[in-house]
Amino acid sequence: MLNDPLVTVICTCYNHAPYVEKSLNSVINQDYKNIELIIVDNASQDNSVAVIENWLQKYPSILFIKNAINIGNNKSFNQAIALSKGSYLIDLAADDVLTKEGITHQIDTFLKNPNAGLVFGNATIIDENDSLLHYHFPVDTNLKIIDASIFNTNYESILKGGNCMCSVSGMYKRTVFEELKGYDENLAYEDLDYWLRMARKHNLIYIDLPLVEKRYLKHSQLSHFYKKSAYEKRINYSTFIILKKAFLMNTKTSEYNALLKRIHHELIHNLKLKNISLVLQLFILKLKTEYKIRVMN
Repeated sequence: MLNDPLVTVICTCYNHAPYVEKSLNSVINQDYKNIELIIVDNASQDNSVAVIENWLQKYPSILFIKNAINIGNNKSFNQAIALSKGSYLIDLAADDVLTKEGITHQIDTFLKNPNAGLVFGNATIIDENDSLLHYHFPVDTNLKIIDASIFNTNYESILKGGNCMCSVSGMYKRTVFEELKGYDENLAYEDLDYWLRMARKHNLIYIDLPLVEKRYLKHSQLSHFYKKSAYEKRINYSTFIILKKAFLMNTKTSEYNALLKRIHHELIHNLKLKNISLVLQLFILKLKTEYKIRVMN
């Protein structure tokens, strides 16, 4: 339709040569047609660029940004958004696949919920061979979520952690993204920080449908959360920075209690990894949070 709002999809690629074409096709083949696609390659070491350039021969008008060095997803996405025009935004990794009707469902939901800052759904988790592993949110035989609390996702539920986020299925409202000045480029990952900052002022709406196929790779960012590596340490330190930011954003006892629950989780996680310096910093944040709770009560 002529009046359908423009949706910008930023597809970021790093060593995703076997998967990027399928990811790009999932954008082009949406039943929703008013889409702007921007592709960013973050200095891939495989033949991702060649695959993308070959695919672009059929779509020469699509913008392709080739970074000489890997500047990270956060900075890449922000830079691509600065060149985009869409009223709604999707952050798509080049190994993930959008469902054919996903964008239509998200736009319909936004138009019915003008106060929403983010619309998200479930995700089908697949492996390197496209085989189903599981669903991000557990589902019944009708593919409907078992835990209905997802419909009430808000600042506190995101902060305390658990079964409350499905970042890969999210669509952002551009005005909100710009209000928040985009992703924090000092962090190793983007979603937890952005969702928390967004949820302070804006609603989150859950659609009970799988909106994306999320590919789990052995070398993916997700796997680094559970491995001992320099990158893993940066991810865990970024989480600590996000929790410090939440401490400053909190205004209610319940929010500090949610933060305390997340701190406990991070303490256990980093103790197992023997990240002693980070454990000490988390423990200090724990003491400050507990003090806030006592004062407010």
